[in-house]
Amino acid sequence: MTGVADLRSLARRHGTPLFVVDHDVLRRNFAEFRRRLPRVQAYYAVKANPLPEVVRTLYEAGASFDVASIGEFRLVYENIRHLPPRRRQDFIWDKIIYANPIKDRSTLEELDRYRPLVTYDNLEEIRKIRCHAPHAGLALRIRVPNTGSMVELSSKFGCAPGEAADLIAAAFDAGLTVEGLCFHVGSQCTNFDNFVQALNMSARVLEESEGRGHRLRLLDIGGGFPAPYDGSTKRFRELARILNAEFRRLFPADLEIIAEPGRFMVATAAWLVAEVIGKADRDGKRCYYINDGIYHTYSGVLFDHCQYRIRAMRKGPEQLSAVFGPTCDALDTISQAEPLPDLRLGDLVYSANIGAYTHASATWFNGFPPAKVVHVNL
Repeated sequence: MTGVADLRSLARRHGTPLFVVDHDVLRRNFAEFRRRLPRVQAYYAVKANPLPEVVRTLYEAGASFDVASIGEFRLVYENIRHLPPRRRQDFIWDKIIYANPIKDRSTLEELDRYRPLVTYDNLEEIRKIRCHAPHAGLALRIRVPNTGSMVELSSKFGCAPGEAADLIAAAFDAGLTVEGLCFHVGSQCTNFDNFVQALNMSARVLEESEGRGHRLRLLDIGGGFPAPYDGSTKRFRELARILNAEFRRLFPADLEIIAEPGRFMVATAAWLVAEVIGKADRDGKRCYYINDGIYHTYSGVLFDHCQYRIRAMRKGPEQLSAVFGPTCDALDTISQAEPLPDLRLGDLVYSANIGAYTHASATWFNGFPPAKVVHVNL
């Protein structure tokens, strides 16, 4: 496990800002997911952290993959390019899902030769898939409660459960094959009742569809598995206990169940080390300026609705301080109330649990490059 002394040493060697990824933590998180949910195959959501080294480590650990763009598909494909054609195709069939319900025509045309599993949630998408990717297998996404999840997704994707059986029948009538059903309870879901309601909705849809002559073989329970950002987060093991009980109660043993964990796999596997580059007192509050910010690794504050604690490597009495990023934009505010000691220019600060939806959405705004990436225990 990477510690403060390791971060300080890496920063001296590589400079700052520095994004440190510990691959032992990736492997540990993947192993925990498989141990807690033995019936579920984990399809890593590449969007959470698409670094090729992260994808490679999880591939070698036995993960499957959730991709949502042709770029993400190609990123995963690089790991299987060397396989014999039959094994390569089997991997795509069995271990990749294109889980974006809306796809452009050129993407579908490129995907079609691989005969992948893709999601949909409306009639227009059926028509598009039939025209541009008729060899794909389909999974219908239904809308489920996202109450209390950190990032809500149900307003953009998912058909009403009452429409599901009709959309499944429509796809079959179009000459396509619907393999399964999928849902997403929202990212960083700590309201576990969302999962319970979604599973019960799914069971009813599967039953109705089978009653109309269409038996589906797969259920994709999406993502939303909570990462332990702090001690108040409900534990994954508690969610796993609930899920396992609902699987046994609601579904036949031969139903394949998959999931799309992203945040759970990578959030705790990365640290950000930054340097204090400015210091001022404004309206009675101490303000620090560091060389990473909202437009860079701390982009998750804005895009992911997540607040990352900033810790100092210097000891001393703490006071609530504001922390800003390096750009000229006032939006570049990381925190207005961070307990920090009296820091000097050049001091190092760090944030843990910053591996998900952070470096993935970093930009070059104002000419400041994203943090340098260093991998440990690769």
